[in-house]
Amino acid sequence: MFMSEKFVITIARGYGSGGRTIGKMLAERLKVHYYDRELMRLASDKSGINEELFVRADEMVKKSLLFRVARKEYRGELIPPDSDDFVSNDNLFNYQAKVIKELANETSCVMVGRCADYVLKDVDHVIKVFVHAPFDDCVKTVMGLDGLSKEEASRKITSIDKHRAEYYKYYTGRDWKSAENYDLCLNSSKLGFEKCVDMVIDYMDIRLK
Repeated sequence: MFMSEKFVITIARGYGSGGRTIGKMLAERLKVHYYDRELMRLASDKSGINEELFVRADEMVKKSLLFRVARKEYRGELIPPDSDDFVSNDNLFNYQAKVIKELANETSCVMVGRCADYVLKDVDHVIKVFVHAPFDDCVKTVMGLDGLSKEEASRKITSIDKHRAEYYKYYTGRDWKSAENYDLCLNSSKLGFEKCVDMVIDYMDIRLK
């Protein structure tokens, strides 16, 4: 088993690929904490900004044209409380990134989404994973989970993945699906969830020993 005192696994994932489930399975297998939307609560605690604003911003950007026409690559700065932009979407992201960095420095964990792979790109003990699956398989998964028709599931996947790509590009300047961003790119449809978990742990054993 790997010997590193601390490790962080970041998971980016296509909608319907099971990335969140794989993240939870990894956290359970490795007996570490799993962070997803909880990062917004922690960022709220850190900044003093109401958690509802983080949640609202997370939903608003899905409908916004902002990410198609602009870019605000994350560089680690925080906007001070006396600024009119203190509760802007950019500063909400900055505080989430601050929490991600602090957690990575303090404890072993699994993090899903929030551009965590980019925020932690200079941290040695981070394993960056991208989980994907063929579109048709994702459609079947979403149809079953959400009770949608094939057409509805297709539209939902296309919309959510487009948002994730734009959000990632806006804050990182990078292509969300580019293999260069990650240590492992796993096809969950070909491997199955258990094998994906096994492969991440096997990679950790080699990389972090």
